[in-house]
Amino acid sequence: MSNVYGRPCSCSEVRKMLVLWMLSLLIAVAASENSQSGLTVLEDSGSDGTGHDEAHVNDEFDDEDLEVFQPTNQWQTLKPGQAVPRGSHVRLNLQTGQREAKLGEEQQARYLRDGQRAVNTKTPSFTAQELKETLKLFKEGVDDPTHPQRREEEEALKAKFRPLEELKRDLAELDMRVESDVEIMRRLITKFNSSDATVEERVKALHDLEYLVHQVDNAQNLVSMGGMKLVISALNSSDFGLQGNAAFVLGSAISSNPSVQVDVTEGGALLKLLTLLATPRPVPVKKKALFAVASLLRHFPYAQGHFLKLGGMQVLVDLFQTPGGEALRIRIVTLIYDMIVEKELISQSGMDQIPDSSYQERLRQYSEVALLPVLAEQGWCRLVPALLASSEHDWREKALRTLLAMMPCCQAEFRQDRALSLSLGDLQTQYRELVLTEKDLGDEEGYFGEILVLLDTVALKMQ
Repeated sequence: MSNVYGRPCSCSEVRKMLVLWMLSLLIAVAASENSQSGLTVLEDSGSDGTGHDEAHVNDEFDDEDLEVFQPTNQWQTLKPGQAVPRGSHVRLNLQTGQREAKLGEEQQARYLRDGQRAVNTKTPSFTAQELKETLKLFKEGVDDPTHPQRREEEEALKAKFRPLEELKRDLAELDMRVESDVEIMRRLITKFNSSDATVEERVKALHDLEYLVHQVDNAQNLVSMGGMKLVISALNSSDFGLQGNAAFVLGSAISSNPSVQVDVTEGGALLKLLTLLATPRPVPVKKKALFAVASLLRHFPYAQGHFLKLGGMQVLVDLFQTPGGEALRIRIVTLIYDMIVEKELISQSGMDQIPDSSYQERLRQYSEVALLPVLAEQGWCRLVPALLASSEHDWREKALRTLLAMMPCCQAEFRQDRALSLSLGDLQTQYRELVLTEKDLGDEEGYFGEILVLLDTVALKMQ
């Protein structure tokens, strides 16, 4: 036998060629079996002495049948479609053409060795349908409804709530319904006007009414149903609690409500309120009465004219100087400032304002209210500067703004007031230091700076 170079082949060369030819044949047969079984065959260095090479096979999952083969320490024939656990040895028996598998070296240390068939106790066997159903329940978040724990949880949940039919039956027996605001006010008025009602019950009825009449419609409904007359009559009560709460209801009802302001003014409430302010009453009662007067006068020149005719400013002068009435002083000064400023604003027809018939009527009514001359006549040019002695920055600010508003009628008197000039000088020095402190803290346009501007403006106009 000659080789490719034309020279005779030796016996050793012939044997080598036969071995290579047999290995090629084995590889071809293994590749054919591997393509049909879906197994990946890896050659292993181990041999069982039969001349057949062992193979380590990784089986791919079969979607239709996931039955797992249970290997032992002996070679066993694999059935078609069986999955082999990781770490097992797999070989192809060339004599029978069947695949065989057994435990790997690492697996044998974890499995039983009692001479019987070794069983993998950690790898359960499931069918494809069982796995699909379990996965479906897992995705939906549904557990087994027949599980005892699930049944106990359901029973505990039912015990916390009453059945719907039972609740409907109980509500029908109670005949529950929601009252409207009008119904509530009518019930409160009936209770307030009842001869059997105690003072405490009547006070509570007024307290509940005050909460409701903040709404414009409710206040108007209170007038239409006759409730406002009862509230005004309560101002004449001998009980301080009824007086104060009645004044509180009036103040809340007439605030920014022109139609109710007219009804209350024509109903004689202003005179009764001034009586409460001019006669000895507890400070809480006077606070509520002053609140009602301020609500009635603001933006309502018709009531302001009646107020001046009834001597209202003189009543406020006496109240301002009453010992123990310090808490009322700032409220009085604020009311005076608001009345002066709103008349000035209504008299200055701005570019953004469109005059109409109501505007012309308000302008006429304001022209009949001679507020500044009355203020100068009754000594307010001397009373307002007294608030500058307060330690409260807010009181000082409101006093300075009122001084500026009163400047047209009080300028001459301010210039002659030596105490006022000294007070302004001391406050200018104090607030200049406070402004520097604000600037050090990074506040260039702070609150103290605003007060300092007011002080400088008042001092400049007094020169």
